Amino acid sequence: MFICTVKDQGGTWSKTLYSRDIIVFHFAFSYAFELSSTSLEQIIFWLRVQYLALPFIPVFLLLMCLEYVGQRIKKVWQYALFIIPFITIFMHYTNDLHHLYYKSMELRSDSPFPIIKLVGGPWFYIHSLFLFLCVMLSIIILLKQVKKSSFRFRMQISMMVAGLIIPVMANYYYINGLSSYGIDLGPVSMSITFIFHGAALLTFQMFNVAPIARETVFESMKEGVIVLNQQGLIVDYNHGMRKVIPMLNEHSIGKSITSLLNGNHRLREIIDLKQDSDFNCSLNGNMVHYHIGFSPVLNKSNLPIGQIITFANVTERVLMLEKLKQLASLDGLTQILNRTFFINKSEMLFDALNMEGGNISVIMFDIDHFKDVNDTFGHEAGDVVITLVANTAKEHIREGDLLGRYGGEEVIICLPDTALATAYELADAC
Repeated sequence: MFICTVKDQGGTWSKTLYSRDIIVFHFAFSYAFELSSTSLEQIIFWLRVQYLALPFIPVFLLLMCLEYVGQRIKKVWQYALFIIPFITIFMHYTNDLHHLYYKSMELRSDSPFPIIKLVGGPWFYIHSLFLFLCVMLSIIILLKQVKKSSFRFRMQISMMVAGLIIPVMANYYYINGLSSYGIDLGPVSMSITFIFHGAALLTFQMFNVAPIARETVFESMKEGVIVLNQQGLIVDYNHGMRKVIPMLNEHSIGKSITSLLNGNHRLREIIDLKQDSDFNCSLNGNMVHYHIGFSPVLNKSNLPIGQIITFANVTERVLMLEKLKQLASLDGLTQILNRTFFINKSEMLFDALNMEGGNISVIMFDIDHFKDVNDTFGHEAGDVVITLVANTAKEHIREGDLLGRYGGEEVIICLPDTALATAYELADAC
């Protein structure tokens, strides 16, 4: 998906739907000829033509619904579903030998035009039960997805379920002899099913991809994703986007993205520029870092029809880089600036001094008789002394002053906006 943009070209689900449509059309077309027949022989002929397709309809309905919700069954079970339909065709075509499918076939005497009266045999009811179970399983499979789906797909599923219930009701009336003159309501009900499924297909753009696959994949993505059309109107979004734009809801579909960002000028600017960028925002009191990426959505002619905007949470990476940067700038022993970073930062302060003017003072000192400490008490004791001196210096400098370890026991302090006399006082205090 992204529901209105990426086509499910040649997908298994669309092939299943296409196969079902051909079979149902074959069934309805043959039934039309049956109704127009004038003799029992003609009716029986077209009834047999119908049964080349009719037994397979419940199987393809079930497979279509399984594919729709993103579930796949093993090939062996798919093949097993076709066993009863093939047996039904065999029983129907050999009925004259055993009468297990129809006990009798004759014309009704109470109808205004020729209509066949069929009395079902044992296998007829087995096939009817199989059809009923397939349809009911299809309905259950769809209904189980209702709570997991967004409003748009709940409406779509409801229309599909309604389309499946109609043939069940029609067959109930037909099998129990409640239809007028015993007319088979199956083909008529299938036409109504086509209307419901067609409405779901066109209104909710169902044919573009299996929407429940969208629910399981699109919604489970860690990245926030929002899909816009060429006019900047919202086509779709996932749950992750609501962390970034909390005002997003099902009623936002079809609205302009900029209308939801009036209070967030930085994010609106990034989306207007359509360039990959970094974005920071506060969520529950914590600063969260995102990398915003833009990808065009193209049609079959490679013409842009919209764009996909992704919000990748890079907070962990940013914090890790900051930590690595901090580790690279500090002396491992004293946790004050190392020589390289101190020099770089000091040069930046001196460059600013040359442009803006002012005073900068530098204090540099070392530890007297430090070599004797190392020689007498060992290097571990020397490390303790260096650390203690660095901590003492930290206590006396201001925020914005630079404190670094210049060499072994040499410590250096850079004091921006500090006169020489003030630097002398600080040196004495340390």
